[in-house]
Amino acid sequence: MKVKLIRHTPEPEKLVAIAARLCYSPVGVEELDKQLDDEAVRKLIRFVINSGHLSTTEHAYFTFAIEGISRVLSHQLVRHRIASFNQQSQRYVKFKGNYEYITPDSIKQNEKINEKYKNFIADIHKFYEEMLNEGIEAEDARYILPNSSETKMIVTMNARELLHFFTVRCCNRAQKEIRDLAIEMLKNVKKVAPVIFENAGPNCLRIPCPEGKFTCGRPPLASDFEPDF
Repeated sequence: MKVKLIRHTPEPEKLVAIAARLCYSPVGVEELDKQLDDEAVRKLIRFVINSGHLSTTEHAYFTFAIEGISRVLSHQLVRHRIASFNQQSQRYVKFKGNYEYITPDSIKQNEKINEKYKNFIADIHKFYEEMLNEGIEAEDARYILPNSSETKMIVTMNARELLHFFTVRCCNRAQKEIRDLAIEMLKNVKKVAPVIFENAGPNCLRIPCPEGKFTCGRPPLASDFEPDF
């Protein structure tokens, strides 16, 4: 899996702070931009987030390049509807000789099952290539490609949606592949907006676990989500 923050709103935290202060200020945006120093920005961001007034965080956008994920993960990811997605097409891209797929850890750890898994995937791809060679269009041949097929995406979310995304997808109850993705995305955004995302992550970092009888009983540490500078 490869995750890279490729674009983001310039000075995202300053923008969020300006938006928050503007609601109660008699002066305009340009004056606020001059007035707000780093300490004031940090205080305002912590205030609006702790108060639950998250609309101001919607002005900050973050765009990620994501590679080496499965179609299973991408189908979960697009359920987060307040976001923009573009994905490598199986309709137009022909995977001749360059077919990649994802193997879950639980399958890798079972030698017998892993071998059957690899052979099964190889048979699928062999038949896929046979169809292409027989003139079947890629848009129809793709019907047999499995959910394990590797895919690439460009994903853009605003800070508010990311905070929600990290809450549900950094949780131990999330499937491991999308949890790994969420953690990498969180580490990326913490580098450019550390105050906005300082308490981001699963609910159990902030409040008692709300999962009830489904709780994993293994709350993570805040340090698990810190970036590797």
